[in-house]
Amino acid sequence: MSFRKYQLGSYEEMRAAHRWEVPERYNIAQDVCDKHDRDRLAMVWEDWEGRERRVTFGELQDLSCRFANVLRANGVERGDRVATLLPSLPETAAIFIGTYRSGAILLSLSVLYGDDGIQHRLSDSQARVVVTDAANRDRIPEGLAELVLVLDDGLLEAMDDAPAEFETVDTLADDPAQLYYSSGTTGKAKGILHAHRYLLAHEEFEFCHDVRDGELFHGSGEWAWAAGIAPLLGPWRYGAVALVQARRGGYDPEEHLAFLSKHGVENMFTTPTALRAMTGVEAAGERYPLAKLRITCSAGEPLNPEVIRWFRDQYGITVLDFYGLTESYPLCANYPTVEVREGSMGLPMPGWEVAILDEDERPVAQGERGEICLRARSNPHYPIGYWNRPEDTEEVFGGDWFHTKDAASMDEDGYVWYAGRADDVIISAGYRIGPFEVESACVEHPAVREAAAVASPDQRRGDIVKAFIVLASGHSASDDLAADIKRFVRERHSAYAYPREIEFVDDLPKTLTGKIRRVELREQERERKGSSTPA
Repeated sequence: MSFRKYQLGSYEEMRAAHRWEVPERYNIAQDVCDKHDRDRLAMVWEDWEGRERRVTFGELQDLSCRFANVLRANGVERGDRVATLLPSLPETAAIFIGTYRSGAILLSLSVLYGDDGIQHRLSDSQARVVVTDAANRDRIPEGLAELVLVLDDGLLEAMDDAPAEFETVDTLADDPAQLYYSSGTTGKAKGILHAHRYLLAHEEFEFCHDVRDGELFHGSGEWAWAAGIAPLLGPWRYGAVALVQARRGGYDPEEHLAFLSKHGVENMFTTPTALRAMTGVEAAGERYPLAKLRITCSAGEPLNPEVIRWFRDQYGITVLDFYGLTESYPLCANYPTVEVREGSMGLPMPGWEVAILDEDERPVAQGERGEICLRARSNPHYPIGYWNRPEDTEEVFGGDWFHTKDAASMDEDGYVWYAGRADDVIISAGYRIGPFEVESACVEHPAVREAAAVASPDQRRGDIVKAFIVLASGHSASDDLAADIKRFVRERHSAYAYPREIEFVDDLPKTLTGKIRRVELREQERERKGSSTPA
């Protein structure tokens, strides 16, 4: 049985055939899980020690219903926030689905967040429930949530005792389902609230991945961001099997390629950072053959043309890059049946009205730099708004266009070419990092008086976070102090957004009104490292 709506063809054919079909009532749990036969394979999971599990949709249905019953028994109602702080386990996926079916709102947290980042998200979202494991339990302060459920300390037993039947809440497509947090240039991370319908807009699994019934699909992203959760849930809509690697620690390209080769991956979503790391694996195609791989897609940051060529040399496949943000994703993409122009993020997705505009929302001339903008409320992915921030919601989403703050140009054939950020957000290894939060964590260190965080070019990650530090009186610059500040920020803020480079300075460049001129520091870094990437 095919769950697809479209066939691939020319770009013009795919755009002409596209129609948004959003039912009035829709629940993600029913679409990604319940519609499948119980004995159908849903997931192949393996951890770093080689332990493997094969999970059917029937198991996911039962586990998610049991979890929904646990939530109901604890008084959780539709609209309540259920936060998770868990590794990538089959039970974690079932908890996601159970949260959707209960009518609650899922907030998936990354174990890479520092304790301050976790506490901010739990406090800001007013999460009623936190689901975690014993390894992370002590990171949840008492009283921050009404209920803390520990997977390997009571929750699994409670789920075993709960009924395996649950009547999924009858949600509207417009009802809230998912809360993500994304960093900006000022203030702490803001919650972005999406409705159940947002998953219907993730048609990259048809147009880019060409997902086929029953094929083995691997998404390498962590299940805490849109680029991690969508590649888990989206392929399930089309009957694919999720191939999940539970890693012990940081990314190891050889370990990743060995895993993909062992299982015979057929379709894959990964990141430019992972692909760049793979290029350092000698004779990768010979040592780790991917004979069944049909499609590889990438997103999160610009993809270097030389990496596309390397992957094609090793595996005979052209990586298809696409682009989007947590608010709306993906806006632009490359397609298997359409010419790929290496270095471009492709053409606007069918059904998505994307334009390159100037500051007055007028189209710029062909080839000129402008801002990537999306026609507001023109597709099902469009968010409900920022969590508990009505003024920000109106400012960002209330007009005719959603402004991405990403700069680009468009060529004569409509291909979009990334030209850098229009603000100070740092994109490193696919993570969007707000400089304000990094700076705030830095100045909490007793030796730091002022800090400025900017993007600094890096061969592996594209950019890294670099902090310029003005020391407090009584402290002297040293390598040991720099290492201590890095460790301090990593522990308090996050394991991916701490400054990997620190430079001690006497003062910081500022405007007449006292604001730090990050752009000056950013341009200085690009000039110093000889980068041609736009600032």
